[in-house]
Amino acid sequence: MAKYKIAWLPGDGVGNDVMAAARIVLDALKLDAEYIHGDIGWEFWKTEGNPLPDRTIDLLKSTDACLFGAITSMPNEEAQSELVPELQAKGLIYSSPIVRLRQEFNLHTNLRPCKAFPGNPLNYRDDIDLVVFRENTEDLYSGVEFHPLPQEVFEVIAKHNPKIKRFEKAGLENIAVTLRINTRQASQNIVRQAFEYAKKHGYKTVTVVEKPNVLRETSGLILREARKVAENYPDIDLWETNIDAMCMWLLKNPQNYGVLVASNMFGDIISDLCAQLIGGLGFASSGNIGDNYAVFEPTHGSAPKYAGQYKVNPMAMLLTVKLMLDWLGEIEMAQKVEHAVATVIKESQVKTYDVGGSSTTLEVAEEVARKL
Repeated sequence: MAKYKIAWLPGDGVGNDVMAAARIVLDALKLDAEYIHGDIGWEFWKTEGNPLPDRTIDLLKSTDACLFGAITSMPNEEAQSELVPELQAKGLIYSSPIVRLRQEFNLHTNLRPCKAFPGNPLNYRDDIDLVVFRENTEDLYSGVEFHPLPQEVFEVIAKHNPKIKRFEKAGLENIAVTLRINTRQASQNIVRQAFEYAKKHGYKTVTVVEKPNVLRETSGLILREARKVAENYPDIDLWETNIDAMCMWLLKNPQNYGVLVASNMFGDIISDLCAQLIGGLGFASSGNIGDNYAVFEPTHGSAPKYAGQYKVNPMAMLLTVKLMLDWLGEIEMAQKVEHAVATVIKESQVKTYDVGGSSTTLEVAEEVARKL
């Protein structure tokens, strides 16, 4: 019996390509694991009306961790048009399967390291070592939305905050509302995770990225909780900055920052910015981590035009494998993967088109496997 059971979810598009690359490296490591395929993605939305079938949820519940490739996602109107004819009149609403996974398994912490590896010609600078902690289950991504705005919801809001009344003249049928919901508990947790990571890995600062001067209640709550948590880590400085200013400072002096922590949407924004600083989404890994389970995925999309061509950069997926190994406690294997990735990037002989090479996805993975 294998030591680990890993849910294997290639998903859509190039998800299959990069997962094949991951398997090359995992097999070279001889990780004692059973990989169990799961259904997820656009084909299951089109044919079943559910991009994350219940059988896949059940599969994940029987495994130790999940490795996930990529997902195709579209606005609801486009998603409706893609359904098979017999499902189009059933009122099905498309929702992101990865968001559902985060909520279903309470994967509250989104970890996104963004480290520049020397030799990567796409690096903004070679001395960038950023780690983004993004709250993963709340905020504007919580899914509490209205369009059109129901009369009773409008009236309840107006009773407690009359500022909404100025929108009434637009007509409730023309108003869309998304609620930004942040809790004290989740705010404390994500900031504590950031400080613990900084303490463990030797980072000197944790920067909270919010907008409390405008979003006084939600960002204000997060910032107040961050200050409380910071009191328990006297050797690590708490820095506070607004999301817009942070984007500017990351372009100006990214080397000055270490661990960044933010709510769900702001964390999404700055993690993509940080990814571009170290070569783009082809180098950006992530982990969706809960108390008892975790789903690991590269942050790039499904790039359907490249599906099956084995053209895309697998480094994001291979670094995602490294994160999974860390979480499983296979620290030595994780270090081997990062060292091998760093060596292949530095030597710059085997590389995909995005960094000026002509190697395939699998050829890069095979070269990383040789360096192990």
